[in-house]
Amino acid sequence: MDVQYDLIIIGGGPAGLTAAIYGSRAGLKVAMLEREAPGGKMVKTDVICNYPGYEEITGVDLSMKMFSHTTNLGAEYLYGNITGIDFHDNIRVVKTADGKEYTTLAVIVATGSVERTLGFPEDDLLLGKGVSYCAVCDGAFYKGGEILVIGGGNSALEEALYLTQFATKVTLVIRRDVFRGDLLNQEQVLKHPKIEVIKNHVPDHYLVDENNRLKGVAFFNKDTEEIVEIKADGLFPYIGQDPATEFLHGLGILNDDNYIKTNDKMETGVAGLYAAGDVVAKDLRQIVTATSDGAIAAQEAFYYIQSIKSKES
Repeated sequence: MDVQYDLIIIGGGPAGLTAAIYGSRAGLKVAMLEREAPGGKMVKTDVICNYPGYEEITGVDLSMKMFSHTTNLGAEYLYGNITGIDFHDNIRVVKTADGKEYTTLAVIVATGSVERTLGFPEDDLLLGKGVSYCAVCDGAFYKGGEILVIGGGNSALEEALYLTQFATKVTLVIRRDVFRGDLLNQEQVLKHPKIEVIKNHVPDHYLVDENNRLKGVAFFNKDTEEIVEIKADGLFPYIGQDPATEFLHGLGILNDDNYIKTNDKMETGVAGLYAAGDVVAKDLRQIVTATSDGAIAAQEAFYYIQSIKSKES
């Protein structure tokens, strides 16, 4: 079996892009496999203010800077939705949904995570019909309307603030009586004239019109134990993420929450298989921690690949 690449990186977010930079600079033949635009969640973020060297930069700009860095070094960018990885001695075969197979000596999984839905039967039906998980992508569709944001973490707080430029009103609903996001974000939200904060309300079901479009959400008020309906033209849930690891089940490398277990070398316990970024089981998930993971994973993959090549020569 011919080997097409030294290293395949699954995922094109900050972890994957950094791994591609380090792998390419080490002289490896590198390919990145991504099912969306380069940058992952980063490209969908309005403004980034905590990446060293940039007091403020848009997610699109930082994504494109990283992406250009990888391609200028010779890394290939391939489109594909990964369905599985097969292992044949020292060769790994990465399979995609369109039937393509790519062979490599090592794989870095940097697939990140996907936004969690509310878990209602109409989740898929209403996607693009009033429900969105990307304020930067879709916020402008609701210009002049009322927008509902659900969640109490930094993503919800930041996107609620971003959406005020389009909406006449943003209603931010949280399940608890306290936020989980940074104090600075909380202060900005609470003092913004366009944002109303509602606490201790749990989503109960969607409100859907006759055209199968969202018209609001019904909530259970934990204080009064009543159902409260909140009308909205657009809904943006930010209630957490789930790791994109469906294709890794059966390898014994996932924890109970389906995140990938690694050591400090980003090794998974399966030879030639590494992980980096938000898909890894860890406490802090930020762009800067993802880039750190990517650099370490690429360096360790390089050592592994060199050992394989030296045995074959």
